[in-house]
Amino acid sequence: MTRLRTAAPLLAAAGLAALAVVSIRTAGCDDPGRYEALPDGTYALVGGCLEPGDLVVPPPAPLPEPPPVPAPVPSRS
Repeated sequence: MTRLRTAAPLLAAAGLAALAVVSIRTAGCDDPGRYEALPDGTYALVGGCLEPGDLVVPPPAPLPEPPPVPAPVPSRS
């Protein structure tokens, strides 16, 4: 029973790895695509099976407003 407990996670990991390889090989995409650097320092995906609408990016969260600056206190002289 101890050997089974030791081998079970290893067998499960090997099975999942084999499933991942089969999934990738049968994905149906001949051109995996590549990233190219653009002059402005960003990167663009060229080729591949993805279209720009396939990757949904949520809009950035608005920045909180800065706290108000308190008015200066007049000094008594």
